[in-house]
Amino acid sequence: MMLILLVLACAAIGIPLLALWGDGRRGAALFIGFNTLTLLAILALAVQVLRDGAFTIDGGQFMVDDLSIVLVLVDGVVALSTAWFSRSYMAQEIVHWSLSRRRVRLYHAMFQTFLTTMLLALLTNNMGILWVAMEGATLSTVLLVSLFRTAEGLEAAWKYFILCGVGLAMALFGTILLYFAAQKVLGHGADALLWTHLEAVRGQLQPQVMAIAFIFMLVGYGTKIGLSPLNNWLPDAHASGPSSVSAVLSGLLLNVALYAVLRAKVLVDGALGPDFAGRLLMGFGLLSLLVAAFSMLRQRDVKRLFAYSSIEHMGLATFAFGIGAPLASFAGLLHMISHSLTKSSVFFSVGQAVQSVGSREIQRIRGLLELSPLLGWALMLAVLFILGMPPSGLFLSEFLIVASTLQVQPWLTPLLLLGLGVAFAGIFPRLQGMVFGSAPEGIARQPVSGIIPVFIQLALIIVLGTFIPWMLVQWMQHAALLLLHG
Repeated sequence: MMLILLVLACAAIGIPLLALWGDGRRGAALFIGFNTLTLLAILALAVQVLRDGAFTIDGGQFMVDDLSIVLVLVDGVVALSTAWFSRSYMAQEIVHWSLSRRRVRLYHAMFQTFLTTMLLALLTNNMGILWVAMEGATLSTVLLVSLFRTAEGLEAAWKYFILCGVGLAMALFGTILLYFAAQKVLGHGADALLWTHLEAVRGQLQPQVMAIAFIFMLVGYGTKIGLSPLNNWLPDAHASGPSSVSAVLSGLLLNVALYAVLRAKVLVDGALGPDFAGRLLMGFGLLSLLVAAFSMLRQRDVKRLFAYSSIEHMGLATFAFGIGAPLASFAGLLHMISHSLTKSSVFFSVGQAVQSVGSREIQRIRGLLELSPLLGWALMLAVLFILGMPPSGLFLSEFLIVASTLQVQPWLTPLLLLGLGVAFAGIFPRLQGMVFGSAPEGIARQPVSGIIPVFIQLALIIVLGTFIPWMLVQWMQHAALLLLHG
């Protein structure tokens, strides 16, 4: 039962050590080592959950169930892949930006802090600690976004800090209202914020207070998810920071923020019924999908293009959870998992491509198959999968979401298909130019050893689209029912 604490300890112990010795080859090796240990601890925890089911420890302060373990596994895989990718990627960035040893140690330590807070958010049973973990993730990633200390990066980091700070202030107010509603039933003290206790009495929580609390939490955490119109920070943060940071922002942070909303949704559904939260999620999700899809059409920066793609996919997942059907919730979880693996792969490939040509301008990135066949194939497959092409997990999840929409809300299907079609039109033509054709003259080949994690993750994405492992299916089915019935 102490494996939860072991997972957190493996991640957290790396923070001070990387802050002291996180530069040079030693720092890269330590970075990979700590994330390897963390993933091994996560796998051990997953085995225990598979054997014993959900459980809590430390007086109920920490909890793991079928919903959280799926996302914890994704975090562990993406974190290790990012650490592996960072070894060669950051070696080039250090030379290009003349980063000091102190700055490199800051990068590794803050990345490890971010991972620790993400795992804490997923493994805590306390809605207050969940908020604290999200705030910690914001503070650590602000320093990562501004790592290069350019004017663009500092402006993006400031915008990220202000907008997400305001959003989290709203989420805090929603959490306070949640406690206000709970303490009348559960009494005063920390127990009134434990999710398992709240879920057990959710039908007794005051409906009016819960409605207001959920609105504040949706708007607050929705800022971190990137839901429109609260997503202005996301494209700037992705474009300005290192590509490894963009990978974890899309692959981890957005998922955990949506996880916080889903935990709140279960509680408000018990107090008000499924329609209130479901309609809000469908509305914000569909709006985000459409706004992001049309925004892609006018992007010239490759990292901003795929940042809007993240908004589109998180909008689609949010919409799926709002439908309120078991199949849709299953599809939403599959979409979150597949998007994390695929989008991090996209940013790994894009990061290498930007280093190779020395520009983020889409028009200047071309002929990657000629310049580096390994990189060209990595980018082409990752982008095709993020567009939902078979046999990827995103193809299956999008198919299931459309099928659920046809069954439950058929009149929304044309809008859903419009958003998916426009998103495809915004990315696919650019992909052809980046991958095919002649490479720009005068560009030397770059080492692409860090691109290997892309192919590992692409293999996992194909597995999710063709034959999902039975244990993952079991967890996702139970999690879908949890989201619908508590």
